[in-house]
Amino acid sequence: MSKVILKKGREESLLRFHPWVFSGSVAQIVGNPAEGDIVAVYASDGRFLASGHYQVGSIAVRVLSFDAEVLQPDFWEITLGRALAERRAIGLECNDGTNCYRLVHGEGDNLPGLIVDYYDGVCVMQAHSAGMFRSRRQIADALVKVYGQSLKAVYDKSSGTAPFKAGLDLVDGYVYKADGFSDEEQVVRENGHPFLVNWTEGQKTGFFLDQRENRALVERMAKGRNVLNLFCYTGGFSIYALGGGAAHVDSVDSSARAMAMVDRNVALSGFDSSRHTSYCDDAIDFVKKAPDGKYDLMIVDPPAFAKHRGALSNALRAYQRLNAAAISKVAPGGLVFTFSCSQVVDKEAFALAVFSAAAQTGRSVRILDRLCQPADHPVNIYHPEGEYLKGLLLYVE
Repeated sequence: MSKVILKKGREESLLRFHPWVFSGSVAQIVGNPAEGDIVAVYASDGRFLASGHYQVGSIAVRVLSFDAEVLQPDFWEITLGRALAERRAIGLECNDGTNCYRLVHGEGDNLPGLIVDYYDGVCVMQAHSAGMFRSRRQIADALVKVYGQSLKAVYDKSSGTAPFKAGLDLVDGYVYKADGFSDEEQVVRENGHPFLVNWTEGQKTGFFLDQRENRALVERMAKGRNVLNLFCYTGGFSIYALGGGAAHVDSVDSSARAMAMVDRNVALSGFDSSRHTSYCDDAIDFVKKAPDGKYDLMIVDPPAFAKHRGALSNALRAYQRLNAAAISKVAPGGLVFTFSCSQVVDKEAFALAVFSAAAQTGRSVRILDRLCQPADHPVNIYHPEGEYLKGLLLYVE
């Protein structure tokens, strides 16, 4: 095993169990590790600190273990089994109303660089590091052991997330299929609502599981309201709003494929089609053109405006413009659910952007609730960066 030796004084973050080693902290590499190899990390005085996946880039090592022992052959089975036990503890496994959830949330489950989402027997994984991509077959084997005969398939969808420069063969496909499995999409349930999920062609792993609890909150507040769902993707918030008794829901997304899936999901739930309208349009342009006061509940859930710190300033300006448009248009006494999934935008910066947007409109706005990701997207207490989803529920007079 190659060794990564840190500069003097740079071991403090690892002593606090932060799971990243930044390249600027590295004094020396002993050996010639390839990207994705497991390396041992040592302090400048020779103390063992951690072991993890090596990678060329700003994050040189993603830590898998702080123990001195070399990672054991059953590491994947043990770690994935713990992740599943946690989901069972919060009532997600064996839940009649919900059969889709996040099984592995990277650092939050002590597996930095790995995402695994579960869709009624199908696990869809995304590797964000060379090490996790190179380990995908061991991960699939461990998932088969953890889930047993209930596992139908493991699909690897890492082509858009794993690093291209590492010389990896990034072709999406099945790592495991049970006998007879042939589905490319299937119906899953979330809080009793059915949804079509297509993991091969959809965004991310096929569905945005991180908004489950926030969708339920929309359902509780939608009765009798005219709802606008911006950046709706396949209509998660729209289905919940209709289920909660919304008078009418307009769903907006720039993707024609996503809008076709919205219509299929509305039909799947059996809702009267006259209560819902799909618009394939730019969400920002749509809300700007909307008549004042037409909607008394809006959901503003854009994609990440900033994926790195260099884009932070532009992202905050974009959040401000978008929220100013929504706040200015919503009916008096209306509600605005607004979100940011940009990890580099923290809660305070996002709240300030929304505050600036409200001030720009001159309307009286109150925060009714602060929203976040659900329990199957856990945040490692030593890695606060994992708290990426933040939201506000606003009341606009």
